[in-house]
Parts: sequence; structure tokens; C-alpha cells
Amino acid sequence: MEHEPPSEVTQLLQVWRGGDRDALDALLPLVYKELRRVAHFQLRNERPNHTLQSAALVHEAYLRLVGLSRPHWESRTHFFAIAAQLMRQILSTERWERTKQILEEALRIAPEHRPAYLDLVCGADSELRAEVESLIASHARQAASEVT
Repeated sequence: MEHEPPSEVTQLLQVWRGGDRDALDALLPLVYKELRRVAHFQLRNERPNHTLQSAALVHEAYLRLVGLSRPHWESRTHFFAIAAQLMRQILSTERWERTKQILEEALRIAPEHRPAYLDLVCGADSELRAEVESLIASHARQAASEVT
């Protein structure tokens, strides 16, 4: 049984792994469309009003990928799996930053005005609202235990 020769992408990844950073210039046009597809898929699992668009997520992930020194890519598939993982990390970090921002603002607001604020900032994102409400409750419990 004959093995197919490695794809152009796999060859460029191997050259990059060998330390030739010029391979990146040739690689981007070959992988960009697929990275956009991966980003679009990742964003489908996020809230509808997410601040990142597919292109921005691709660029952020690509910057992190090229920042790796001598990556050990095994194949084109491995490269895209790592890219998808990086995109999930980026989205998770952004989600936590947004949650933290909403929590901090909610804690500055009088408790009786918080539901209206959360209606406004969370919209239809029930997961975000539940997460913020849980953190507010945790904050209240912690404050109460420090008083007693």
C-alpha cells in the first residue's frame, strides 16, 4: 500500500518546525480559509452578541501560533486541532473578562437595581446571567461571613 505524499500544508509545517520562519508567509494563505471555518464553528458555541468576529479570532489564534518557538506539528490535522484549542482558550478568557466586568459593575449598583442592570447587559444570555448572579450571591455570602 502506497502512502500519499504529505500535503503542502504539512510540508510547510515541517519546514517551520525545522526553524524556517519564512514558511509562515507561505502557510497563511493556505490555512486561512480553514482557520476561519474553525473560528466560525467555535463562535457558534458562544453567546450571540459576542464581541469577537471570526476574522479577529483567527488573527488572535494565528498570532499565538506563530509565537510558538519551534512547534512540533505532526500534520495539518494536528495544526488545526491546536488552532481550535487556542481559539477555545481565547474565547474562555474573553468570556471570563466580560463576566468579571459585569460582576464588578453589578456590585457597585444597589441590590434592588441589579435585576434591571442584568436584563440590560445580559440580554437573552441566560448562562451569563446565571453565572453573574451566582457570583453576586457568593460575594454576598462571603461579605456576610466576614461581618459575623
